[in-house]
Amino acid sequence: MLVQTPICDFGKKALPFELKSTDNKIISLDDIKGENGTLIMFICNHCPYVKAVTKEIVKDCNELKKIGIDSVAICSNDFINYPEDSFDNMIKFSKDNQFNFPYLQDETQEVAKLYGAVCTPDFFGFDKDLGLQFRGRLRELKNFIPVKDGESDLLKAMKQIAKTGKGPQDQIPSAGCSIKWKYN
Repeated sequence: MLVQTPICDFGKKALPFELKSTDNKIISLDDIKGENGTLIMFICNHCPYVKAVTKEIVKDCNELKKIGIDSVAICSNDFINYPEDSFDNMIKFSKDNQFNFPYLQDETQEVAKLYGAVCTPDFFGFDKDLGLQFRGRLRELKNFIPVKDGESDLLKAMKQIAKTGKGPQDQIPSAGCSIKWKYN
């Protein structure tokens, strides 16, 4: 089921977290805060929308690192009912795609709930003071194929945030698979 992200809540502060990375380290918000901004992405291994943009996510995060924006990806999906999103598969997915940022497991799904994440991929772009400035898409997809037209929406927005501290006023929501919530 295709789900779209809500409109950016400009200035909303990033909330602290501590989650296990695919490197078996505990990573906190303080550990990944960038000098000029921070990108927090909710992704997973099995979603076709994520798979369609994974290479570009890695490429964009490499570019953002050069301008002082650090990135992190979080998988919050129910891995019992979606075993492709298990921790072992997260390790494989991050290695196969040469992730240059920490990939964290939100086993309790508390972080996704705190942030209001709704789909994969769901991008949260913060300024240097951890105020939300971007809640949009990476780029347009047609039949799970990225529509190439210069820099991605994500990269342009994050560069603007690094330079001015403000995200673009007009943002196109990200769209993807709903987060796979655990139901008791």
